[in-house]
Amino acid sequence: MNEVIQSRWVPVLLLAVSNVFMTFAWYGHLKFKQSPLWIVILASWGIAFFEYCVMVPANRWGHSRYSATELKIIQEVVTLSVFTGFVIAYLGERVRWNHFAAFLCILAAVAFTFWPGARETPPRDEQIGQIAAATRQ
Repeated sequence: MNEVIQSRWVPVLLLAVSNVFMTFAWYGHLKFKQSPLWIVILASWGIAFFEYCVMVPANRWGHSRYSATELKIIQEVVTLSVFTGFVIAYLGERVRWNHFAAFLCILAAVAFTFWPGARETPPRDEQIGQIAAATRQ
């Protein structure tokens, strides 16, 4: 089980699953405009509960492999990917060229975030050890 948790793809997969839940929580109600707002809010909270049940482990386990910033960037790309599919398949909307251009800008952010050699800081455990050693001196 520990090997699965430390996989680089498990957090990404969990982020994708959680984003499916959250996209339905945030935007699924747009097909049910006749429903009272308070019912939509309660339904969205109910769906969001399951999103949190997947998102929290994704971030907890993912943080052993990725920095918090890297996790956030991954999550944003996953969110846009899930949302684009949702808008097309569920809401029946068209995605225009400027939406794709915006998505490419997000992908550029990913490239900069994961740029080879850009992560020069030691892992957190090593930093804590260095701080502890420095305070003992």
